[in-house]
Amino acid sequence: MSSGNAVGFVGLGNLGQAMALRLIERGHRLRVLDSKPERRVPLLDAGATSTDIPGLAEASTICFAVPDDAAIRSVLQSGLRERLGSEHTVLVHSTVLPEAARQLESIVTESGASFVEAPVSGGAERARNGDLAVLVGGTSDAVQRVRPLLDDLAQQIFELGAVGGASATKLANQLVMFAALGGIHEALRLVRHHGVEESAALSAFACGTADTWVGRNWGFFDGVARDYNSAGVPVADRPWSKDVWELLAAARDADLQLPLAGLLSQTIAHTVESHATGTQKGMDA
Repeated sequence: MSSGNAVGFVGLGNLGQAMALRLIERGHRLRVLDSKPERRVPLLDAGATSTDIPGLAEASTICFAVPDDAAIRSVLQSGLRERLGSEHTVLVHSTVLPEAARQLESIVTESGASFVEAPVSGGAERARNGDLAVLVGGTSDAVQRVRPLLDDLAQQIFELGAVGGASATKLANQLVMFAALGGIHEALRLVRHHGVEESAALSAFACGTADTWVGRNWGFFDGVARDYNSAGVPVADRPWSKDVWELLAAARDADLQLPLAGLLSQTIAHTVESHATGTQKGMDA
């Protein structure tokens, strides 16, 4: 039996914790769960309640901000699924394959609950300020049930039709972003070789046709990588690795050729990690 406007929130990592804190500030009563109990502490200090998997069903909306669909399936299969009913909505913020999102929808809706995919873009700082962009997939009725919660997280909400479309759009967003990131890293190697300061080149890019969010927010990924290092998150679970490999898996599922994604899968993780730790100079030789 769910309890009013209580929200269950699973996954309190870099992004999930910021989202959960934002929801508490907006008046939502959170019941939080993470595989690492220490991650719950800031939420408990802010007024959340710790819960276990069966206890998530006491919330009407259950959000997931976990690394992948396997983690979601694990929670569903460990005592949550059989407790779901028509009063529940499962809201997935994780970046997953489109087909995985559709499979999760089938698992959840078989119980009578509603399912909405809602991957986000913007990073932890924007999440903390309620300034995310949210990509939404699901039936109109299901989306309307969670729209007030999404409005507290986001400045921009894009409704993209049936489940699967929002996950595909999030992966497409990652492709564009990491392509820009890889391109700027290579561009900066070129200008450094010719004695141009990185900051000067980035200023020039921002005023011309090379203007990108990545360039205007240079250093963003360095900070995220350092946060992941502090939290002990494996490189394989970080977006510049996991999301790029998921792009290739999505392309395979759709029988599409994405050669740029293939190239990024070989280069971008090393580029991000080495730049964040200051070891990228060896690549400039």
